[in-house]
Amino acid sequence: MTGFASLGSGSRGNGTLVDLGGTLILVDCGFTLKQAEARLRRLDVRPGDLAAILVTHEHSDHIGGAAALAHKYRIPVHASWGTLRAAEGRLTGTAFDSHMPFRIGAVEVRPVIVPHDAREPTQFVFEHAGVRIGVVSDLGHVTPFVVEQYSNLDGLFMESNYDADMLWRGRYPEPVKRRIDSALGHLSNDQAAGFLGAVAHPELRVAVGHVSEQNNHAEHLERVFAGLRASVGTLEFATQDEGVCWIEVDCAGNRPRLFPEYASPAAG
Repeated sequence: MTGFASLGSGSRGNGTLVDLGGTLILVDCGFTLKQAEARLRRLDVRPGDLAAILVTHEHSDHIGGAAALAHKYRIPVHASWGTLRAAEGRLTGTAFDSHMPFRIGAVEVRPVIVPHDAREPTQFVFEHAGVRIGVVSDLGHVTPFVVEQYSNLDGLFMESNYDADMLWRGRYPEPVKRRIDSALGHLSNDQAAGFLGAVAHPELRVAVGHVSEQNNHAEHLERVFAGLRASVGTLEFATQDEGVCWIEVDCAGNRPRLFPEYASPAAG
């Protein structure tokens, strides 16, 4: 299998699997050990087959079960220096330089520094034998650097966290609303659609996740992303409870490397 899948994605826990060149990597584990084991089993993955757990940042919905899973199955954990410092006492692992690519098994891992309200948050692009899969969530706004890093992918797991109208009319306290809608919070549906539009191509396989259960709805996602379905190979939505099953990607071969311009929409 060359592709990616989601154990589940949302404010109650996140975990994304990437399988490239026979190297199986888990990005984040925000579930309890029991939940993580069950979700991996549902995707036909044995925890002991994981080559590594990569952690994007220290928030509990991304690291809640990482330490327990890593300890039980002796899985190496990798995170940025800032993430490990911020998660001290909850997580141990090997620090990587967030400005430099590194290797796990057959896979080159390229950290991507992103704007989010954490100590040193990174997302990732994975590459092997010309196949590139990107994972990006918990992103306050889309920068030209982010667009450049996530261009020319074969597979993409990305965030579309909230509908702006639902957020501002909802029950969250005002400071929480401001934090989510800020440049260091999360992507709105419109911002996410703008990002996908900038990196889309006909062979790209896409899963959209980290969807808020309180501030978003499937109808809003379908409406906002409807116009982009014809621009990508496939587009699926990951849920909190079910995630998304394996999405297989193909090598794009000689697809030209193009870096589209991106004009970020206003937050929200």
